[in-house]
Amino acid sequence: MNRWRDLYCGELRPDGVGRTVAVAGWVARRRDHGGLIFIDLRDHTGVVQLVVNPERSPEAAQAAHAIRSEFVVRAGGEVVARAPDAVNSNIATGAVEIQVDELELVARSEPLPFQLDDDNVEEPLRLRYRYLDLRRDRMQRNLRLSATVIRAIRDSMEEQGFIDIWTPTMTLGTPEGARDFLVPVRLQPGRFFALAQSPQLFKQTLMIGGLDRYYQIATCWRDEDLRADRQFEFRQLDLELAFPTREDVIDVLERVVVASFEAVERTPPGRPFPRLSYAESMLRYGTDKPDTRFGVEIQDATEVTRTSEFGVFKNAECVRFVVAPAVFSRAELQRLEEFAKEWGAKGLAYIVVEESGEVRSPIAKFLSADELAAFAAPPGSTVLFAADTQAMVERVLGAVRSELGERLGLIDAARNDLLWVIDFPLFLEDEDTGQWTFVHHPFTSPLDGNEDLIESDPGAALSQHYDLIWNGWELGSGSIRVHRQDVQERVFRAMGMTDEEAQAKFGWFLEALQLGAPPHGGFALGIERFVALFAGEANIREIIPFPKTASGSDPLTGAPAPTTEERLSELGIKLRTPPA
Repeated sequence: MNRWRDLYCGELRPDGVGRTVAVAGWVARRRDHGGLIFIDLRDHTGVVQLVVNPERSPEAAQAAHAIRSEFVVRAGGEVVARAPDAVNSNIATGAVEIQVDELELVARSEPLPFQLDDDNVEEPLRLRYRYLDLRRDRMQRNLRLSATVIRAIRDSMEEQGFIDIWTPTMTLGTPEGARDFLVPVRLQPGRFFALAQSPQLFKQTLMIGGLDRYYQIATCWRDEDLRADRQFEFRQLDLELAFPTREDVIDVLERVVVASFEAVERTPPGRPFPRLSYAESMLRYGTDKPDTRFGVEIQDATEVTRTSEFGVFKNAECVRFVVAPAVFSRAELQRLEEFAKEWGAKGLAYIVVEESGEVRSPIAKFLSADELAAFAAPPGSTVLFAADTQAMVERVLGAVRSELGERLGLIDAARNDLLWVIDFPLFLEDEDTGQWTFVHHPFTSPLDGNEDLIESDPGAALSQHYDLIWNGWELGSGSIRVHRQDVQERVFRAMGMTDEEAQAKFGWFLEALQLGAPPHGGFALGIERFVALFAGEANIREIIPFPKTASGSDPLTGAPAPTTEERLSELGIKLRTPPA
């Protein structure tokens, strides 16, 4: 390879016995046996054992005495077979070792802030010394897995006739559900670019420009609260195609997903992926991103409770329930009720069916025979109810169902359930303002035949929006777009946007829609979420080399940081001290 090494540490095998080789890497362990010194040398491929014998090489032995963990060294010597009782079957190189003739200390390391084999290091410390954390097997595996998946995605997109086109990062802000990161412009004081939350309008414009099939692995920015599956900056497979049906776009994504599974040597899901309408998903699972690896589906009891003697049920807009396959104690029921209240519930009514078949419930005496028959559950189970507005019932029971899946160990971790959620509403009513707002984004086309509902009944209009779900995680969203200027303006008006506002924010795009815009549609798949699921990681920070913490900080570099008054003045910015 070069003067530093002939091969990687993890590549040595018994067929190399007798060869003279050079390897280089980090010292994982050093063991001094009062003469012989054993060094486990590590690089990204694995570990190989070096044996330093002072009788064979006094110079190497002298150098070995100064070596400590995480020193960088180069070693040259002969590959020999280990004695049968010294073979280490836990590593790929365990049948051989290198008898060292030359040992070069390349770089020293100060004492480490944590040991690389310690699995209980606090995350802030790991991120502060991320360069050390990256040497650990977990991070090496995750980042290389990410590279494999992205290569498979690119290969699949190219095979399907898409072309990789770069779009600008700095653009005009658009309403996409999160705050923009703003970039001041020195040459135009008081004016700002927004970092693109997605290439949405640019990719639609590429279709108007006749490019037909576009994709890129796009970096996007959103100023929103961070959590396990969210960072300020993230990557997405962004794609758009002209003259598609919804099925065409779905087919593209399913091919990408299958190719990715095959690239990481996992059994791919069968095609076509199952479909659920948004309405069915909300009814059965209480969420538009259901985890279908376990049952405990939500059941509706609204009609059967319209004449109930239990006022909480009778007076509620919506009554639904789940049947948990467990008998809960009062303390467990209280904990579940507190959990439900965290999601907005006023309470959590219940019926416990003991193993003997005996019913235990404070509300049973208020329920009719028809109600009890509707709520019938097998012995050894608990029926849990929510009664409120439909939106609140969906939110509460969706969360309770997921909690039951975790608490009761109902989730089959070996399964990979991918499905599409389709037929979303075009609009939802904003709880704060009472105005209609978009579900996906304002460029999503209504379902054929729903155009007239935009004005007459916005809440009933369905859209050509589709989400891809994997084990309860939303991998991404897409839609067939509005390609007519008049329909786009009607959507804006339904959202309470005046024609003047629409022109100020989207005038250039509305103009483009007047100049021969073909039907088009696309999708955006979140790379970090996708790879995290392959890696079995619950937090996407584990597959990002340099992530931000939950507070939005970077412990490695100290960013974000204050800037100087001179730079602020140059940009025409004056800071106001925020209220305490």
